[in-house]
Amino acid sequence: MKYPDHVRIIDVGPRDGLQNEKQPVPAEIKVELVHQLQAAGLREIEVTSYVSPKWVPQMADNHDVMAGITRQPGVRYSVLTPNLKGWEAAVPDKPDEIVVFGAASEAFSQKNINCSIAESIERFAPVVEAALAAGVAVRGAMSCTVGCPYEGEVAPGRVAYLAALMKGIGVERVDVADTIGVGTPLKVQRAIEAALQHYDIDHVSGHFHDTYGQALSNTLAALELGVWNFQSSVAGLGGCPYAKGATGNVATEDLVYLLHGMGIATGIDLDALVDAGAFISGHLGRKPQSRVAVALLNKRAG
Repeated sequence: MKYPDHVRIIDVGPRDGLQNEKQPVPAEIKVELVHQLQAAGLREIEVTSYVSPKWVPQMADNHDVMAGITRQPGVRYSVLTPNLKGWEAAVPDKPDEIVVFGAASEAFSQKNINCSIAESIERFAPVVEAALAAGVAVRGAMSCTVGCPYEGEVAPGRVAYLAALMKGIGVERVDVADTIGVGTPLKVQRAIEAALQHYDIDHVSGHFHDTYGQALSNTLAALELGVWNFQSSVAGLGGCPYAKGATGNVATEDLVYLLHGMGIATGIDLDALVDAGAFISGHLGRKPQSRVAVALLNKRAG
């Protein structure tokens, strides 16, 4: 089996990981987390989102966080913009990339944003157009690509349909996301293959949740197809809002440990990454959700 010789990781902890936290996380803590992640070698970080603070109060400090970051050359800072208003709010903060989103499940799209998949993509078309005209990169998050909390299994054809719509409005690269973490390796491979009907391998990434403990197996399945872009969250931040008490994003520490063990380069210093995870977990008053981080921290203490 030939695996990629290097992998690029986008850490989504500051945005996707923290957005559902009940207790407010101060802007300076989020800024420090970004600084620790980039110091550990992360070259892509999803920092914040420009959504209504009424819906996601945790992201109400987006301007403060973006203004507080000391940017490093060679690091890409991305933000979520759910609509034109969000894009306009993000412009003064000069993100390197914006993220738009769509679901491969009609039921999820209706429940989540009250419109069909096709309508959701139509809404994003002017956002994508404005970003590209401003020289800002555009990534498309494709959620529920293998399973949906409302309609169960999602057919690969739905993933291909969504990828085609995203390509049609100018989205440059897409994430194949197992939003509720029900995927297993063959199902994930079929979802990725569906996305590859419209995007090449360099513009498709894997985003696997660990709800059923399958995220690393699914990562391996994606690597077998040549995927070399992945998303994860430091310390495993971010639960799965559709499965009570379940873990959400795969921990960046666990992903890096797997890749380094396979001889795949990431450019990330695992010890410094563990420190970043311990920092934010300490602020939140709990242990990191990463098995690797817990093992390494116990080893250090011993």
